[in-house]
Amino acid sequence: MLLWLRLGMKRPSRPLLNVSLNLSEVFEDEMYVGFTASTGELVQSHKILAWSFSNSNFSLSERLVTTGLPSFVIPKDPFFRSKGFISGVTVGGVLLVVSAATICWFFIKRRQRKARERAEMEDWEQEYWPHRITCQEIEAATKGFSEENVIGIGGNGKVYKGVLPGGTEIAVKRISHENDGMREFLAEISSLGRLKHRSLVGLRGWCKKERGIFMLIYDYMENGSLDKKVFDCDPSKMLSCEERIRILKDVASALMYLHEGWESKVLHRDIKASNVLLDKDMNGRLGDFGLARVHGHGQVPSTTRVVGTIGYMAPEIVRSGRASAQTDMFGFGVLILEVMCGRRPIEEGQPPLVEWVWRLMMEGKLLHALDERLKARGDEFEEEEVERILHLGLLCAYPDPKVRPTMRQAVKVLEGRNEG
Repeated sequence: MLLWLRLGMKRPSRPLLNVSLNLSEVFEDEMYVGFTASTGELVQSHKILAWSFSNSNFSLSERLVTTGLPSFVIPKDPFFRSKGFISGVTVGGVLLVVSAATICWFFIKRRQRKARERAEMEDWEQEYWPHRITCQEIEAATKGFSEENVIGIGGNGKVYKGVLPGGTEIAVKRISHENDGMREFLAEISSLGRLKHRSLVGLRGWCKKERGIFMLIYDYMENGSLDKKVFDCDPSKMLSCEERIRILKDVASALMYLHEGWESKVLHRDIKASNVLLDKDMNGRLGDFGLARVHGHGQVPSTTRVVGTIGYMAPEIVRSGRASAQTDMFGFGVLILEVMCGRRPIEEGQPPLVEWVWRLMMEGKLLHALDERLKARGDEFEEEEVERILHLGLLCAYPDPKVRPTMRQAVKVLEGRNEG
C-alpha cells in the first residue's frame, strides 16, 4: 500500500509511508479503496490531523517505515511569538498610552487656559465700554497687517491703518507682549475705554489674538500727529498760528475733562506733540493712554515708577517718581512752547526749550520765541494773544509745582477770559 499526503503541494515523488501488506484475503478482485476529506458533491476545507489503520492478523511495527513523516502539529510563527516582538509590542503600547495621555492633558490645559482668558476678557468687556472685535476682522481690515498699512511706530508696537467692511477707517495699535505691553493694554482699556470727550481719540474696541498679542482699535485720524504738522512738513502746509492755538485749546479741554470732569481723576503722564492727533477737520485729539493712571478725586497716586518722555517730565517726578495733576500741567506747558516756538524740548547743540524761552522773556523779547517760519511765511497773528499763551506755557512749566495753574485756569487763559 502506498500513501501520499497532500498539504497544499503537488503529489510528492516518493510516498511518505511505505509498507507491504498481503491483503489478498480482504480485498476483492475489483474494488475501490480511498480516503477523502470531502462530503458528497460539496467541497469542504478540512484538515486531517491523524489517521490510523490496524489489523489483528499482523503487526505493522516491523514493516512500517515512518521516516520523513511530517508533523501534524500547527507550526508556531517564530517572529510573532518571539520575546523581542512581545517586548516591542509592550513598550510600544505603553508609549502610545503615555503619548495619548500627554496630548489629552495638553489640550485640557489649553482649553482651561483659554476658558480662563475668555472669562477675564468677558469681565473686561462688561466693565469697560470698548467691545471685543474678532481678530479675523482686524486682519482683514489691515490686509494681514501689511507693512504698507503702517502709519506709526510706538514704543510697544506698530500702528496700522485699516478699513472695516462698512468702509469705516480705523487705526490699529498692535502691542507687543514685551516692554510692559500688557500694562499698556490694560491702562488704555481701563482709562480711554471708559472716557467720552470730543477732544480724546475714540477707542472703538480691542482684540486679543493669543497670549502676549494685544490690539487696540481707534478712530482713524486723517491728518496724523501734531508733531509731524509742526516739524516734518512742507512750509506751505505748516500749521498757522491760529490753528496751533485752536489745537492747544482742544488739548486743554481734554485734560480738564481728565482731571476734573469725569467720575475719577485720570493722569495722562505722557503729554507731548506726538500724542496729539488731528482729525479731518484739524481738530486736536489727545491719545495714547498707555501710561495713564486712574484714581479717585482727592487721592494721592501710590505709584512711584518714573515714566514719561525726557523733556516733558516735571522735575519732581524725576526725584520722587510720583505723578500728579501738576506733572501733567508741566507736560502741557512744554507742549505749548513746543507748538508755538516750532522747537523740540531738547535739541542737540541748543539750550533746553523752556530755559531758552525764559531767557527771552527776561530780556523782553518773548515774541522772538514764536516760530520763525510763521514770520517768514507772513502769517498774521495777534501779538498780545501770542504773548499771553507763551506766558502760560512758562507758568505751566514752572519748576515749583505749587506755582503752576490748574487745567481749568489754563483753559480760561487760552480763551482770554481770566488769567486768575
